[in-house]
Amino acid sequence: METMSTDDGRTVYVSETEGDRGSKAPFLVAYESLEGERRYGWFCANCESFDNAMDSMGRIQCNRCGNFRKPTEWDAAHE
Repeated sequence: METMSTDDGRTVYVSETEGDRGSKAPFLVAYESLEGERRYGWFCANCESFDNAMDSMGRIQCNRCGNFRKPTEWDAAHE
């Protein structure tokens, strides 16, 4: 895992092997501890930001660069 700092100075650990494909680059899982016991959130590998939003269907969008992951739960009723 790679050690990184958030905008507010918190140290988090970004997994280089866990994540999901985005439209521009992957979203990698970030943890609060090196042991990976508690998830912090998502890291946008495109713009190297933790400023991401996820909705109830699992869609992730980076608020800085627009990198986007499609929803993990989808059916025709969500259109």
